[in-house]
Amino acid sequence: MNKHIWAAALLLTLAGPASARTILFVGNSFTFGAFSPAHYYKSETVTDLNGPGPNGKTVGGVPAIFKAFSREAGLDYKVSLETVGGKGMDYHFAEKRALLDKPWDVVVMHGFSTLDADHPGDPALLIRSAKQMTDMLRAKNPRADIWLTATWSRADQTYPDGKFWHGRVIQQMGIDIAAAYDLAAKNAHVTGVVPLGLAWNRAIDTGFADANPYDGIDAGKIDLWAYEGYHASIFGYYLEALLVFAKVTGKDPLSLGDRETVADDMGFSVPQTHTLQQIAHDQLAATP
Repeated sequence: MNKHIWAAALLLTLAGPASARTILFVGNSFTFGAFSPAHYYKSETVTDLNGPGPNGKTVGGVPAIFKAFSREAGLDYKVSLETVGGKGMDYHFAEKRALLDKPWDVVVMHGFSTLDADHPGDPALLIRSAKQMTDMLRAKNPRADIWLTATWSRADQTYPDGKFWHGRVIQQMGIDIAAAYDLAAKNAHVTGVVPLGLAWNRAIDTGFADANPYDGIDAGKIDLWAYEGYHASIFGYYLEALLVFAKVTGKDPLSLGDRETVADDMGFSVPQTHTLQQIAHDQLAATP
């Protein structure tokens, strides 16, 4: 064998397979899948940077569903997450920086569900904290893909008296949240926004999901919320994972197919699985 060919073959052998892309999820209960089967789903397939909770378990959540999707698509991602219930990006920047300040390839993150726990509807904290987090992450990896997930309308912030979005249609909170995340994305120069709240609105507008869990769930419709009208049901978290998967990988959600394994694990019917994937597909097509 020619010595140059042999040397090249040896280098390829020593190099081994390409390393997996790293992806970090930063968020709260909307990421870890509170009040649903997503919470501890396949937690052994992802790395919870906070370690086991008081119950001795680590979190799977939306990151583990993303991991399952990526495996089905033949993609290799090393998935990590750092989540704390009821907190926004400002908390993670201030209190969890040692865990986060690394050269990740991809980061997916979001703030508190009302934009600011003390001042609902005010985007200032989101805009400021998204810029702080993005600057920190890009300092370690200037080429990192950074996505902000614009979250959903909360039924418990819309229907009960005295809440910030009371008296408005259920879709309005999602629209307001999306607008705030667009401002934050432009200010921080992130890769883009995952239009989750708008996809929830689409599920309601098309008649697939019920609009008001406080008056019961209409026959033939799904409930996107958990029992308290705040967090998501497993349908809502599945839709979240579909949109993140599509944005991060560039794959069409419909490519996962009607027999997708996570949906089967969660007991979805084939029509439910297909419709959730179609809603994600349609929302992404409609989003600039």
